[in-house]
Amino acid sequence: MFYKEIFSFIAIAITLAAFIPYIREIFRGTIRPHIFSWVIWGVTTLLIFVAQLEDHGGVGTWPIGVSASITIFIAYLAFIKRADVTITCGDWLFFIAALLSLPLWYWTSDPLWAVILLTAIDVAGFGPTVRKAYQFPYSESLLFFALFTLRNVLVMLALENLTLTTLLFPAVMLVLCILMMAMIAYRRRVLFA
Repeated sequence: MFYKEIFSFIAIAITLAAFIPYIREIFRGTIRPHIFSWVIWGVTTLLIFVAQLEDHGGVGTWPIGVSASITIFIAYLAFIKRADVTITCGDWLFFIAALLSLPLWYWTSDPLWAVILLTAIDVAGFGPTVRKAYQFPYSESLLFFALFTLRNVLVMLALENLTLTTLLFPAVMLVLCILMMAMIAYRRRVLFA
């Protein structure tokens, strides 16, 4: 199963290729990550990584672990740079609901239920970013979401144990990345019309 390691290393390279320019653009001020989304994504991705390891996801989980670490760093950057200071009541609702839901994963003795709950929380984390990107479609990177779409395909190909526990998160993230790209591209066209 050497090819799974190759897929995993390529997925890690794509993860870095997506994050490095994204982080660079944060420092330049052209990308403004929403702190609530990135805190939620960092925590849930880390916990999903642990659950996937427990379900013997093997090398296919490595890119998720790398992603979790970098996502937590971006949450930190969003905080120190005060990248997006526009926080609505809806953003607070998504954030509070996600944080209050986090302990639920702990009480499940089954990694599948943990991944289901954490993936749902991660999806809720998209709420503030979707709202922000809809209003300001140039505040997010199409390339970032395109690279993560490809990354998630490679993660699924690299998984050593193909179960709902290991496949659910990357599959859902793949779909969400495609939807984000479509929404951002649409909004950019509408703004120029």
